[in-house]
Amino acid sequence: REAGRRGLEPSQPTGRAAARHNRRSASASLQLDMEAVHLYTSADAKIVFCPRIISLEDKGMAEMTVDPSLYPGLGEIIVALLVVFALLIIWRGVKVVPQSDVYIVERFGKYIRTLPAGLNLIVPFLDRVSHRISILERQLPEFQISVITRDNVEVNLEATVFYRIVDAARSVYRIRNVDSALHTEATSIVRSAAGRLELDELQSSRESMNQEIGESLQAKSDEWGLDITSTAITDVVVDEQTKTAQRQQLNAERERRAAIARAEGDKRAVELAAEAKLFEAQKEAEALRVTADAEAYAVRVKATADAEQVRLVAASIADEGQPAVDFEVLKRQVDALGRLAASDNAKTVIVPTDVTGVIGSLQLIFENLRRPSDGVS
Repeated sequence: REAGRRGLEPSQPTGRAAARHNRRSASASLQLDMEAVHLYTSADAKIVFCPRIISLEDKGMAEMTVDPSLYPGLGEIIVALLVVFALLIIWRGVKVVPQSDVYIVERFGKYIRTLPAGLNLIVPFLDRVSHRISILERQLPEFQISVITRDNVEVNLEATVFYRIVDAARSVYRIRNVDSALHTEATSIVRSAAGRLELDELQSSRESMNQEIGESLQAKSDEWGLDITSTAITDVVVDEQTKTAQRQQLNAERERRAAIARAEGDKRAVELAAEAKLFEAQKEAEALRVTADAEAYAVRVKATADAEQVRLVAASIADEGQPAVDFEVLKRQVDALGRLAASDNAKTVIVPTDVTGVIGSLQLIFENLRRPSDGVS
């Protein structure tokens, strides 16, 4: 039709070409940059329509030969297309994963592998990154749980959970909403753990309770590729009636402790007083023992002195005879008179009439005792 419109006489197929034309006909549309030329080709046809077309042959397929000199920028276009295609392959096949992420790769919708941090290669146009998972530690928003303790007290616990993803594939393909699943599981575990404790134990055993909750939650989270780093009971909220009862109980406990402290103080005071008395008695006994030892020592010393004196007197008596005895008797009489005169209670001193004689006798005896000694010397 295009050839008829332009005034050209297209060749009519005959014979075998006509049969082949009846079996099939091929049409091709070619649009050039300079002008549009619609071609209609048949089997074994070779038609030239314009100066820019060298030849067109159809031997089961349309084949066109273009003069390269007529299109000087064609080579650059092809090179540019090849460069763009190479860049597209690199963009689709090279993946750079950040340090805090991992990538999930799928091929035709099926999980293939997990890309770690760094430079990774995948098959372009076949593999695709379906999920980008952060492996940083995460925190569930604080949630409040209503629990009933073992002593039938209803309280509200505020808790939170810290976790991180260690198996990205499990976290993607085994659970849809990780935060919701952890919230549900943590609520159940906290209620079970708090129900075994009384209110006072619940307020004082948070550390052990947090450890129990973390261990129980970790056993379930392993199936989801999660690592429970820590759990925390941040607050225990009780109503006003419970607070009032706790205050009364606290006051009673304080009074009981004060009474016990006073009783223990009194007991300790009695013990200390008894120990003081015992210590005093022991010291007095020691003092008496020391005094007795001193007196016994004095008696022994005095007895020794008296014995020595008696021995000396006996020796003197044996050597000198009666003068020595008279001298000792008169000496003692004089000593007794001296003590009697020196006594404060003595008002009257009776002196024997022969005191001068006694003194004279003493002088005579003393002289008699000196004579032998002088003669000896």
